[in-house]
Amino acid sequence: MDFLALDFETATPQPDSPCELGIAIVRGGVVREVRNWLIKPRYWPYFSPYNVAVHGIRPEDVAGAPRWEGIWEEVAAVLHEQTVVAHNAAFDMSVLRSTLASHGLSHPTFQYFCSVSLCRKVWPGHPSYGLKPMCDLHGIRFRHHRAGNDAEATAELVLRALDQRPSFDMTQFLLDAKVKIGAFYPGGHRTPGGKLTAAR
Repeated sequence: MDFLALDFETATPQPDSPCELGIAIVRGGVVREVRNWLIKPRYWPYFSPYNVAVHGIRPEDVAGAPRWEGIWEEVAAVLHEQTVVAHNAAFDMSVLRSTLASHGLSHPTFQYFCSVSLCRKVWPGHPSYGLKPMCDLHGIRFRHHRAGNDAEATAELVLRALDQRPSFDMTQFLLDAKVKIGAFYPGGHRTPGGKLTAAR
């Protein structure tokens, strides 16, 4: 089973302010690699104190990091035509959409789903489906709110779900679990709920 898990951390409440991106690469049902990029956001050096309190990343930590346009070619190649998961995908995909729009960059092509929705389907009845409670439930240890760590934890959580409903094809697994699938494509974006939006 092959897929990617993605996580963003942002510098401010503005979605186009990513300061860190992590992508965990799963091949053959195993996390093979975790890539992590610190990013100098558009609004640097301003960071919201609330955001810093969550992830601990400060303006000085990214002072020498590349801007978004400096990493995008590499990131786009990783995402191209893949199946991508994020925990609370609405947030992470809004960061990606907004950042691409503010930089005038076209959308890549990939499909995605939300691991919160997946967990609700596979393990119903829990009081919280946040990443940490779900990982605690399944014995997945990680440092929360750093992008690479969160991406890897999300990947491991999805692999635990796959153990519950074995399948050789990720799309079929999601259909069987009744998890809705969204997509990015060069002309726009389709949410897992089916809403279409044009790329700006």
